[in-house]
Amino acid sequence: MSTIVEATVPADQFALPEALSRVPTTEIRMVRLVAHGSEYVMPFVWAGCDDADRVRDALADDPTTESVTLLSEFDGEALFRVDWSAKVRVFVSIVAEEDATILDACGRDGTWHLQVFFPDHELVSATREFCEDFGIDLELERVNRLSEASEYGHLGLTERQYETLVDAYEAGYYEVPRTVNQEELAEHFDVSHQALSERLRRAHETVITNALYHKIHRRDHDVSPRIRHEAD
Repeated sequence: MSTIVEATVPADQFALPEALSRVPTTEIRMVRLVAHGSEYVMPFVWAGCDDADRVRDALADDPTTESVTLLSEFDGEALFRVDWSAKVRVFVSIVAEEDATILDACGRDGTWHLQVFFPDHELVSATREFCEDFGIDLELERVNRLSEASEYGHLGLTERQYETLVDAYEAGYYEVPRTVNQEELAEHFDVSHQALSERLRRAHETVITNALYHKIHRRDHDVSPRIRHEAD
């Protein structure tokens, strides 16, 4: 079962620890990080910055790079070509060993935030074990099986929560003024008013948390996603 994982790894165990420290307000994003054998990794990175030369120097001086070239600047961002050291290639090769692909890698404040595609869910554990063997702390924050990424799954909702929100919306619960109240909805679902209220509260919290996760995570890196798949 195909799976997309959101994870973090410390920069000093992966890439650009010194560069991220020297330009702490800069967000660096690798472009489609794919291993082609053990000697080559897709070499492009974007950096949001006002001073591209300063960022280039920070990248070039970092021990995880071998050479850096500024390719272009556009609207407050700069594109660099980077030849990576063996340390970075090792990590990417570990991921590629299980036929996984790093879809997105964003570095800021000493941490890399990764989005990794696995063709089979069982490969997630194997990759994590490989990382542990190499002293890499790959911390899983969110795991989404693609078969669950249906209309409700990609929002983090259970099927029952999703159906409740849809029925409530179609019945006019979210209109101003409301055309149906919670007591009437509870009767429709044949549950108590308290049970319905709690189900709606959980569903609202899940949708809002998932919808705002990336913005919250950028603003406050200590906030962890609270992806809930409740029993009800």
